[in-house]
Amino acid sequence: MPVGIITARHRGGGHKRLYRKIDFRRNEKDIYGRIVTIEYDPNRNAYICLIHYGDGEKRYILHPRGAIIGDTIVSGTEVTYKNGKCPTFECGLNY
Repeated sequence: MPVGIITARHRGGGHKRLYRKIDFRRNEKDIYGRIVTIEYDPNRNAYICLIHYGDGEKRYILHPRGAIIGDTIVSGTEVTYKNGKCPTFECGLNY
């Protein structure tokens, strides 16, 4: 078969995408962060937001519904159940 013959027309290509690493674990315990930007992530078909934490760290998280730029985000054991908060649960199983 000669090289360069189109065998599947109108396939491939697509727009170039930048992969954004998302922090799903939210390991920053009891450190407050502020939402700086809200962006669309084409790799996940969802919105994500960039968080600047108080210790200087920056991370992406999935955008909580209703959160706007400037809102405060916190994760840990002593947080109230509100939109954007991330409580930590511990399992009481002993192995």
